[in-house]
Amino acid sequence: MARPTPVSPSSETYQQPMRDEHWMLDDDKIEQIRSSHVSDGHVVDVKPILQITGKVLLHTMNGGSEHIDAFDDQTILSAVDGAHDAVNKICSELSSRCSGGEDAHATTMAIFNMLSSYSWGAKVVLTLAAFAVKFGEFWLISQLCTSNSLAKSMALLKRPDILENSPTLKPYFDALSKLINAMIDVTECIVELTELPSKYIPIDEPPLSTTMAHIYFATYRIIWSVVACARQITGLVGIRHEFITRTLDALDLSSLAHKFRSIHEYLQFQLRLCNEHMNEKMLMEAFEDFKRTIETPQVDNLKILQNIFGKEENLFNPDKTKVSINVLRRKHVLLLISALDISQEEIRVLEVVYKERVSSGRNYEIIWLPIVDKTAWNDGCQKISSLQSIMSWYTVSHQFSIKPAVIKYIREVWGFVKKPIAVTLNPQGKVLCPNALNMMWMWGNSAFPFSSEKEESIWQARAWTFELLVGRLEPNLSSWVSQEKVVCFYGGVKMEWIESFTTAAKGVAKALDIGLEMVYVGKQNARERAKKVTGLIIEKQLSHAWQYDNVWCFWNLLENMLNSKVHQRKTNATDGIMQEVATMLGYDDSKNEWAVFFTGSGEMVSANGEKVLSCMKSFDQWGKLSKHMGFIPALRKHLEGIMEDHHCTRLLLPGNGGRIPERVQCAECGRAMEMYFLYRCCVE
Repeated sequence: MARPTPVSPSSETYQQPMRDEHWMLDDDKIEQIRSSHVSDGHVVDVKPILQITGKVLLHTMNGGSEHIDAFDDQTILSAVDGAHDAVNKICSELSSRCSGGEDAHATTMAIFNMLSSYSWGAKVVLTLAAFAVKFGEFWLISQLCTSNSLAKSMALLKRPDILENSPTLKPYFDALSKLINAMIDVTECIVELTELPSKYIPIDEPPLSTTMAHIYFATYRIIWSVVACARQITGLVGIRHEFITRTLDALDLSSLAHKFRSIHEYLQFQLRLCNEHMNEKMLMEAFEDFKRTIETPQVDNLKILQNIFGKEENLFNPDKTKVSINVLRRKHVLLLISALDISQEEIRVLEVVYKERVSSGRNYEIIWLPIVDKTAWNDGCQKISSLQSIMSWYTVSHQFSIKPAVIKYIREVWGFVKKPIAVTLNPQGKVLCPNALNMMWMWGNSAFPFSSEKEESIWQARAWTFELLVGRLEPNLSSWVSQEKVVCFYGGVKMEWIESFTTAAKGVAKALDIGLEMVYVGKQNARERAKKVTGLIIEKQLSHAWQYDNVWCFWNLLENMLNSKVHQRKTNATDGIMQEVATMLGYDDSKNEWAVFFTGSGEMVSANGEKVLSCMKSFDQWGKLSKHMGFIPALRKHLEGIMEDHHCTRLLLPGNGGRIPERVQCAECGRAMEMYFLYRCCVE
């Protein structure tokens, strides 16, 4: 004799009912059930049958209070090939076998063999439909026998004397109602699971392959329960009350309902797994299709743009009027990709460049593609509308029109994480640069067509000077340089250090009789603190101080310079510009104050706040040298002689693109820095 084997999944909620030995199936029965299925490839759409079956059963269980819409169910069923014949055969099988007291398993297997060529979902749906016919007939006679002469005659022929004791049977019918609901729920899951497209969810591969044994079990138990219930309904109609009340037990039906609810929970869980697996495969298929399209030479950019937006082929133009995507055909297009936290400063700077494109003879357009996290969909619509209102370029007409496969490509290939990027497409749809924002913010329209080759050629033609960074931000710079003044830019938010440093630096300049101009440039990611410090500096007349727009632009330019160099696979060990940029960002990221001194002749020196303040205070040690060598060379020599017992320098690189330099040198000691991963949320 075969060993009883529970068909137990991993879900604890499903394992519990399997422990009942009367509920479990041994190996022989499982094999008997599985081998009874001989598919001929014929597919039957059983959903219309399940829909009508559910209506009949729920209507009867609710005492006829449920409203059934008056539509042509017959028309729907007529399209289901062979459904009527199968249902009628099952009805006959239930009538003949249930009235004769045959073993429930034998009747169940007879139905399995009758439906051998049908899918597992069709087996349970057709069996439930046959039960609905028998139970619906019983209900109609019992309900209409007091008002309809034909129903009364039928009732007399069937001897439904049990109806006289209907209050006694109320617990039974309540329990039967719960069981029917549970069986319908499980049936819906079985149908969904067995109708999953085999292209994405093969039956012989996980997760569906690991679910099939439970589908066999659930199918058997539903048909077995229908047989048991049909036998009881037959007894209600034709057997004496004394026998019925002795053999019917509402507790048995309640127990069955509980077990089916557990099966339903498990199959729902497996269905979610299968759908997730299918969606991942479909997403990857669409991703590969888009990848092939965008990497294949095109006649124009229209096919690429249509692939990005899918069925949604309308955009809002700069005037906020809906237009066809065709208006961008064969144009240079920049895809501005961002989350919903793109700042107004970023939009304003880009707007200046965009509006100047016509006067500079650059013919290109920008489309904003918002990448919205699913968890933020509820708030996304209002936020997108708000941002669209301040953008002067093309925007999407629907916030979720970008295809999921495209979003995957944007993240994985173009490297979008959180910070905005601008992908350049030429008129043929070829990607010229995965992020042109660095160029646009540094060089504006002179970097058109914003290709990686153009970016590299501009850098090759540019030598590093501090004027490259601040020339557009400080209106007095050219005047100070022409007067041969030393210019100091400094940053940080510690007011005590700022007061000490500005006082000491002015004292040194006075002692050397040199012109000195000092400008406070704030701190990155510290808007409110920097604004407060700026107000105090101006109030105390310690130095010049930029307003926040210029502060933001300064740090943004530094970061874009670094991004641009990283994109070109440069390191600060071999690239002078990157070394200076990384040094300044390193000072700020290390939460240090800092200062840079430079002159129009190109001389420059920088240091962290502690070292440069120490130098200013110990001017008597290098004052004579400065008169001989000059201020900046002497300051550099003295700084090099200051040895620190300990320093901790950090450089935070933006996460976009996954591009990180192979080697970064410490701004303090020149050694290679260790790499760590940092997740930061800076909210003031």
